[in-house]
Amino acid sequence: MSNKKERRRIVKELLDVTDKEFTDEELIHQLINTELSKDSDKTDKLSFGQRAADAVARFAGSWAFIFSFIAIMVIWMVLNIVLKDKAFDAYPFILLNLVLSCIAAVQAPLIMMSQNRQEAKDRERAENDFKVNLKSELIIDDLHRKMDLVLENQKKINRRLDLLDQAENISPEQKKNIVSSSKKTLPQDNDSLT
Repeated sequence: MSNKKERRRIVKELLDVTDKEFTDEELIHQLINTELSKDSDKTDKLSFGQRAADAVARFAGSWAFIFSFIAIMVIWMVLNIVLKDKAFDAYPFILLNLVLSCIAAVQAPLIMMSQNRQEAKDRERAENDFKVNLKSELIIDDLHRKMDLVLENQKKINRRLDLLDQAENISPEQKKNIVSSSKKTLPQDNDSLT
C-alpha cells in the first residue's frame, strides 16, 4: 500500500499535478504524455560578464594560453637580461612577479564564475535525467505488472482448455461437476488487465 502511495507521489511530482486525482492507469497515460526532456544546452541570454568569464576560462584552459604565457615570460626575461643597466625590470624580475600575481588574482574569480554556471547547467541536466529515468522506471513497472496479469490469465485459460480436453473423454455427469468447479476458480469474461 505504501509503495502505491509513493508511486502516486512521485508521479504527481513528475507531472506537477497536485489538485487532481488519477487512477493508476490514468497516471501512467498522463506520465507517458508528459514530456520531461529539456534541452539544457540551449543558450540563454548571457550578460557581458558571463560571456567574458566564459571567454577567459576557455582561453586560460588551453595550450595556446600556456605557450603564449611561456613565450611572453621568456621574452620579458631575455629582454631585461640583454638590456642590463637600462632594463625596466632587472634580474629578480619583481615587476614580472607582480604582473603574474595580478593576472592570477583576476583570472581565478572569472574561471570560478564560469565553473559555477557550468555546475548549475550540470545540476539541471542531472535533475532532468533523474526525472526521465524515473518516468521510464514507472512505465516499465506498469508494463511488467500488466505482463504478469496477462501470463496469469493465460495460465488460467490453459487450465480451462485442459479441463475441456479432459471433459471430452468423460461422462455427462462428470462434465457438470468439472464445469461448476472451474467457474469457482477461474476468472470471468469481464475481468480486465488494468
